[in-house]
Amino acid sequence: MSDLTDAVRARLIGAGATPTTAQVAAALRAEGRMLGDTEVLSLADEVRADLVGAGPLEPLLRDPNVTDVLVNAPGEVWVDAGDGLRLTEVRFADEPSVRRLAQRLAAVAGRRLDDTAPYADARLPGGVRLHAVLPPIASAGTALSLRLPRRRAFTLDELVAAGTIPAAGAVLLGGLVAARIAFLVTGGTGSGKTTILSSLLSLADPGERLILVEDSAELRPAHPHVVGLESRPPNVEGAGGVTLHDLVRQALRMRPDRLVVGEVRGGEVVDLLAALNTGHEGGCATIHANTPADVPARLEALACAAGLTRDAVHSQLAAALDVVIHLVREPPAGRRRVSEICVFERGPDGLVKVIPAVLFNPDGLITEARGMPILQSRLTGHPR
Repeated sequence: MSDLTDAVRARLIGAGATPTTAQVAAALRAEGRMLGDTEVLSLADEVRADLVGAGPLEPLLRDPNVTDVLVNAPGEVWVDAGDGLRLTEVRFADEPSVRRLAQRLAAVAGRRLDDTAPYADARLPGGVRLHAVLPPIASAGTALSLRLPRRRAFTLDELVAAGTIPAAGAVLLGGLVAARIAFLVTGGTGSGKTTILSSLLSLADPGERLILVEDSAELRPAHPHVVGLESRPPNVEGAGGVTLHDLVRQALRMRPDRLVVGEVRGGEVVDLLAALNTGHEGGCATIHANTPADVPARLEALACAAGLTRDAVHSQLAAALDVVIHLVREPPAGRRRVSEICVFERGPDGLVKVIPAVLFNPDGLITEARGMPILQSRLTGHPR
């Protein structure tokens, strides 16, 4: 059947025909082959997936539970459906098939992927995040990574049921949003930062206007007034790029009630801190950090690289941000959960540190820590 699929695909490509059922049937007749209706429909789906879809990966992308699809080799396709990585039975015919799919998906996203540009990072129509690397950069063959956006935001009740946060913790997080406290969601890669931020933004007052600034549009809050801005890399001539730094500045001119940066990675941190210091309460962002204690150093490194002095960074940080919500991903099943809620506190040396306020253990037990009085005061009166 593989040879027949290849022949039909080649004939459709040569004719510039759309891979409809009728066109597939015509191509079969031209090949001197007659198949039953069920076989023709199956072949049409296969050819359509190969020419305009995601080929053998199409069934995986349709699964609502799948968040990541990773192709390491023609015979090695992994998925993450929320319970850790799992090797699937999906197979590609050969390495050129993987390369062809990666190049076609990159082209759909308006990116170049060939020997002169051996890697691509882009967003596909529908929100799927694509990353592809060609050999010899990828030594084992074309490596393809697809991250799927959730179709809708989880509610806090769903996150409680999933064990991401205990019920009392969900009430506390809801209070942070209602009090319009500025916060960061932190954690490692794949720890669920975007998921929890989408859920929290869904709790914002329906009368508020949310401006989302992202490298790739992944936040999907269930809220009636959302405006999304997405960065754009430069084209092959090096022109036309739009950075997060550019978009944060534009967002401030769009009357945001809440300014949200999907992930702070660079100089946009300076504009975010400035905005949160000039009346834009309730703003929030995510940032990569292995522990909450690492957050000030991470922000300092980004802001200093953008031109601020260390003293200026900590002065702005002390006045701009209130809370850190930290997530972890536990081995081996990969359960994502909120591990602690912390507060920012400026010490006598002028440097800002992160102080634990509430700790959540894996069994859902809650422990109050030294920063809890500070957190309670900010929830009630929001003083600094």
